[in-house]
Amino acid sequence: MTDELLIADLEVSIGDKKILNGVNLTVRQGEVHALMGPNGSGKTSLAYTLMGHPDYRVDAGSITWRGKDLLAGPTPLGMSPDKRARLGLFLAFQYPSAIPGVTVASFLRNIYNAVHHPKPAGAEGEDAIKYTGIPLAKFRRMMEEKMAMLRMDPSFASRYVNEGFSGGEKKRLEMLQMAVLNPELAILDETDSGLDIDALRTVAEGINATLSPEMGVLMITHYQRMLNYVTPDQVHVLMDGRIVMSGGVELSHQLEANGYDWVRQQVGLPVGVLDEAGAPEPVAEHA
Repeated sequence: MTDELLIADLEVSIGDKKILNGVNLTVRQGEVHALMGPNGSGKTSLAYTLMGHPDYRVDAGSITWRGKDLLAGPTPLGMSPDKRARLGLFLAFQYPSAIPGVTVASFLRNIYNAVHHPKPAGAEGEDAIKYTGIPLAKFRRMMEEKMAMLRMDPSFASRYVNEGFSGGEKKRLEMLQMAVLNPELAILDETDSGLDIDALRTVAEGINATLSPEMGVLMITHYQRMLNYVTPDQVHVLMDGRIVMSGGVELSHQLEANGYDWVRQQVGLPVGVLDEAGAPEPVAEHA
């Protein structure tokens, strides 16, 4: 079995709008890949497609993970998100949602059970009632170990999920989820978005603490600043729905110095793309 994510000639639409126009990308376990690009280039759409978001439609191409076809299945996008999670995929959201009334500890135990100890298929009645998943004491020890590794205050576990959290706290909770679930492929959607320099450094330390040879990472970001703390093996530039340039970490420094118009010049795309009103290209909802 090949321990890699293989995306080939992927074309994706949402409604009547084509978002991805032939993406090719390979991410192996143990590698960190940074995906950069301007607003509206399709970065988040790629992340959502990889996890099976129902709003997106695959028009062409393939996605395989460890030799399994993610597009084969009962939903319009193939395999359902929960099954992808059980195969080792994880998505850290750019804008995590709040869940009032649900504590962080309860939430983490439930998602851990859903991924690693799912209720047996067809379990009903007494069998379903007996199902408890990971013992509470064992899970609490594991959660506390992960929180200590991420240097998080233990009181964090008793707070409601993302309710009243700062931007940095929301992103740290995403890192705690990743540490608890221990995925084999982590997709981090603009984890640096909205963070000040101290919060950015803290979140980056959390990412580095969870990296391992058994986990591949696709890190989506606008800016080079995150890559000052988390060093990628490869950097890719997504524009107009396809990857137009790839290289080592030095590519991120070139982008920081020269901007995305430099990339357009290098690959022969129109420079200074404008919308119909003649204003700079807007931030798309499904950027």
